[in-house]
Amino acid sequence: METGTPAALLTINETPGTYSKYVTLQGHHPVSGMFSELKFPVPWGHVAAKAWGPLEGHPVLCLHGWLDNANTFDKLIPLLPRGCYYVAMDFSGHGLSSHRPAGCSYHFLDYVTDVRRVAAALQWRRFTLMGHSMGGAVAGMFCFLYPEMVDKLILLESLGFLLAPEDTEAWLKSKRRVIDRLLSLEAKQQTPKARSPEAALQRLLEANSHLTAEGGAILLQRGATETPAGLVYNRDMRARTQNREFFTVEQCIKLLQKIQDRVLIIVSQDGLLVPHNLSSRNHFVKALQEAFKSTFKEHIQLAEVPGSHSVHLNEPEVVSGIISNFLTAQNTRARL
Repeated sequence: METGTPAALLTINETPGTYSKYVTLQGHHPVSGMFSELKFPVPWGHVAAKAWGPLEGHPVLCLHGWLDNANTFDKLIPLLPRGCYYVAMDFSGHGLSSHRPAGCSYHFLDYVTDVRRVAAALQWRRFTLMGHSMGGAVAGMFCFLYPEMVDKLILLESLGFLLAPEDTEAWLKSKRRVIDRLLSLEAKQQTPKARSPEAALQRLLEANSHLTAEGGAILLQRGATETPAGLVYNRDMRARTQNREFFTVEQCIKLLQKIQDRVLIIVSQDGLLVPHNLSSRNHFVKALQEAFKSTFKEHIQLAEVPGSHSVHLNEPEVVSGIISNFLTAQNTRARL
């Protein structure tokens, strides 16, 4: 299948410190335009990423959602300010990044560590973070842990948190499920299933009702590998049962108080965060939204747009103007 394979221009970038080299491959894609493929060495392999824009531009690190990959930003980034240098990474076990070693599960903080490793390799001391869905929760946690490194935070269909189950038993069941699922996968040791391109896309769309056929095809370009038997998904099956870090509303509000820079939160009218779509957690979302509109209105901008959970991929023009204005505005606290 066509994967936007880069052309034969290769650059080795030398950087001091733990991550001494990363590889850049220049390429062109009919949807996302000119981009570079990056590979950052890590102890178990590499973290892959793709980049757009001038190296000297303001750095923006883009984080995809659960079981997605860096291609989720292919249609959005070409519509954003050209003076920025955008790097969209694949979390470990996703896209073109290496799977974690045998016997390991995917802890939420491991994804945060992926971000720290990439920032170190790029020698970025301060940058903007943009995250979709799970990537937004990773971006939020990174901000709480390294507030001095983030100048702006953009959350797409994310509040920056993974909300805790409402009772202790539900929390315990979620942790037990992670362990049992990991052990089950290890026992089966199944060979990844090969599918025809049509079947691979159909399966992806069935599991993600918010995706359009075009959006699904874009994700598959990076999310599957062609084999003699057909397409095989690249993602690590263990990533389906990630060990998450949950927070209560009270903890969320205390953590939000640590953020001193500007935050843009975009939620979709037909997405996953609109209160009427979250009946079991209605009070969680309402409480956070009230906090955004009152306590944190000095520096958090909340925007609701038409579209689905993947509006940034399906209809990027709906959000590109809001994001562009946010990126180019002076870095002073926003007011609603």
